[in-house]
Amino acid sequence: MNFPLPHIPQREQKPRNAGLTMIIDKGLTCIEAQGLAQDVNEFIDFAKLGFGTSLITKNLEKKIAIYKEAGITPYFGGTLFELFIIRNQFDDYQRFLNSYGIEVAEVSDGSMDMNHDDKLEYISKLSKHFTVISEVGSKDASVVITPEEWISQMQSELDAGSVKVITEARESGTIGIFNKDGSPNKTLINTIISNIDITKVMWEAPLKSQQALFIQLLGYTVNLGNIATNEVIALEALRLGLRGDTFFQFLPKK
Repeated sequence: MNFPLPHIPQREQKPRNAGLTMIIDKGLTCIEAQGLAQDVNEFIDFAKLGFGTSLITKNLEKKIAIYKEAGITPYFGGTLFELFIIRNQFDDYQRFLNSYGIEVAEVSDGSMDMNHDDKLEYISKLSKHFTVISEVGSKDASVVITPEEWISQMQSELDAGSVKVITEARESGTIGIFNKDGSPNKTLINTIISNIDITKVMWEAPLKSQQALFIQLLGYTVNLGNIATNEVIALEALRLGLRGDTFFQFLPKK
């Protein structure tokens, strides 16, 4: 804080277990990543190199080092995991992570059909060597997953070894826990809140209205993901009641 205003939430310092912010790096240059790491590193917990970009990113080692030196945990998106799995190259996937010093593995099945028992086995195997974050939900809008199935899958993946479960919304925020117009699927969201330990849930919320919704519902310590790299400070302002959407959130009722 550049001025000590009263009634501003006190954010837990990193490394933290709640109030996590995961950005999605869709192809930043190293210069851009360095600027991000220098100016807003205290607000970022994870930097996900989205989908399969890590396979074609130049100076990948340098970018990973930039994030690590800033206290930001870099990892590769779940689609990369699926790209290896659909080619039957699970061992190569692990070797790829190790070759770049990546300590977090995201396990998802949003792009391909995968037996859930197989997914749980991958989580269990990876959790012996990596910190596993798994993702529930399909990237295909035609795939219907009932709220009960969401709960069952999320809990079983946590039991298998995931430390956090991501709720699918894509970088567009128009699928999974959200409707096609970006509005929240309230029945699904409320079902998850009622049945899963929310400290273990990472809600994908790329849009400001979605971020505000979760802060209003669950407070400033909610875990939010797929945040655009140029929206980090804007999200932190939402968390602290420094924007209109959460202006009254932390003020005394009087």
